[in-house]
Amino acid sequence: MDITVNILLTIATAATPLLIAAIGELVVERSGVLNLGVEGMMIMGAVGGFGAGYLTGSPWIGLLAAIIVGALFSLLFAVMTLSLATNQVATGLSLTLLGLGLSGMIGTSFVGQPGVRLPNLDIPGVSSIPIVGRLIFGQDPLFYVSIALTAAVMWFLFKTRTGLTLRSIGDSHGSAHALGIKVIRYRYLAVIFGGACAGLAGGHLSLVYTPQWVENMSAGRGWIALALVVFASWRPWRVLAGAYIFGAVWIGQLHAQAFGIPVPSQFLSSLPYLATIVVLVLISRNKRLTMMNTPASLGQPFVPDR
Repeated sequence: MDITVNILLTIATAATPLLIAAIGELVVERSGVLNLGVEGMMIMGAVGGFGAGYLTGSPWIGLLAAIIVGALFSLLFAVMTLSLATNQVATGLSLTLLGLGLSGMIGTSFVGQPGVRLPNLDIPGVSSIPIVGRLIFGQDPLFYVSIALTAAVMWFLFKTRTGLTLRSIGDSHGSAHALGIKVIRYRYLAVIFGGACAGLAGGHLSLVYTPQWVENMSAGRGWIALALVVFASWRPWRVLAGAYIFGAVWIGQLHAQAFGIPVPSQFLSSLPYLATIVVLVLISRNKRLTMMNTPASLGQPFVPDR
């Protein structure tokens, strides 16, 4: 039973950064913007969060720094694509390459240094309840933030007027602009929110998941977060389910190696990425469902009439 509980705990920990990053990207794409720089923002959030936490001794300051770094990196993307109308795909890929290279340079002095870890929640008399106590009341704080963030985004997009406006921009930015909606302003805010979420996800990696700095420690999670948004058909609750499915695959291959299953470790390590490819292939077969849920203006540049 202890082994089962520990596996479930590690699945939740592995799913949390995927969920946070994917929820942020979902809001960005609902506004009609495609930001492929999630991986770059995550790794910059990871190095920024670790550096701030290491220098101050406070993981909370580290998380704040991770959010700010992710938001600033996304602001660079927003200026390029929204104000200068550059190609969103090329700019997002450039942002990822920049983040990977810059994080490696910044993090050189942090390699091998002991990190500070965000402590798990501990409610006296509750966290000690067998099984349920550890699974529900003994997680790290960002686990609860990710669940609350999913619920908040779901409510915002489908229950508020502002959320309806954001979705209308993603479906037809020309019509929204004709109605007097500030398309660029909404998209700026959405992109910055997505960047802050990606930075927070990166901070989770270096302050909770593995409290140390390792170059390229995001290990493709940003790309998986992007695939999760498509897998979820741009629905927050499906992102939640998908994040835990991918988290289970990620942790499953680690435990399979630990248990000595006679399968090449390289193949087991590739399982999360193989699962991503399989999911995208299965989704692409149902073109009607994909077209019905995809924001119609996704990835299209918008230059308001002057």
